Amino acid sequence: MAQKIVPNLWCDRAEEAGAFYASVLRNASSETTAHYPDDVPDWQQEFAGQPLTVDVVIDGFRIVLINAGDAFRPNPTVSFMLNFDPLQFGSDADAAKAALDETWAGFSEGGRVLMPLQEYPFSPRYGWVEDRYGTSWQLMLTDPDGDPRPFVIPQLMFARDVTGKAREAAEFYASLFEDSGVGFVAEYPEQTGPAAAGDVMFGEVRLAGQWFSMMDSGAEMESSFTNGVSLEVLCDGQAEIDRLWEALSADPEAEQCGWLADHYGLSWQIIPAEMGELMRRPGAHATLISQKKIVIDDY
Repeated sequence: MAQKIVPNLWCDRAEEAGAFYASVLRNASSETTAHYPDDVPDWQQEFAGQPLTVDVVIDGFRIVLINAGDAFRPNPTVSFMLNFDPLQFGSDADAAKAALDETWAGFSEGGRVLMPLQEYPFSPRYGWVEDRYGTSWQLMLTDPDGDPRPFVIPQLMFARDVTGKAREAAEFYASLFEDSGVGFVAEYPEQTGPAAAGDVMFGEVRLAGQWFSMMDSGAEMESSFTNGVSLEVLCDGQAEIDRLWEALSADPEAEQCGWLADHYGLSWQIIPAEMGELMRRPGAHATLISQKKIVIDDY
């Protein structure tokens, strides 16, 4: 099944970052997929003719790097869980652990360790690291007897003024897409930092057939969701764009070029699946900049 929801990372060195991820991650590749036109507005002049988007595909899961300067940067409220399942290594737990450790070494060089790589009650080997480009990764040696999960799972951490909203948000998001639903949820047994007893310590939600995980932050965070990471939804026509835009957009000031922010502050890009083809048409870049919600007939 085609990937409908594609995480996008704001990046000021997208091609460099893409090459780095392709070198550090198993079964990964990087490709520049779009360039800025030469005739950009004055405020984008530094990007004229430069790469615009870089696709990073990790074990079949696509992430897009947006080459757009340093105005925003990812933060740990959106991270990527990497499940090192021994079943993917011929049932060899030592091989899975070695692959995890190698990936950890690549990410931690020039990065910042958020949780040290060690044994935890939920995993014999786990660590959380922010790489040199600001993207957060959770690496975990998984139980081969558990339910199978993809290698890459985006995680949404609800922090600051939306702490305690993870379950509500997951149920809301699941209501918007087919083949969706909230899965396993583990609750905090007691007050843990800003998270109350009963808030989500770890949970899973499937959106349009894709697995995500969510949690309420048990630690004080510097910020909540930002434009540093957005979820791009590839829509089947104008009617789906209109429906999702109406359901998700909660901040008129954040509406621009198909981008919006929802009630929880999470950024989304609601675009047609054929956006790449539309952007190759004459004047498409100027049309995009002039729009808030994407209107396909304007291209």
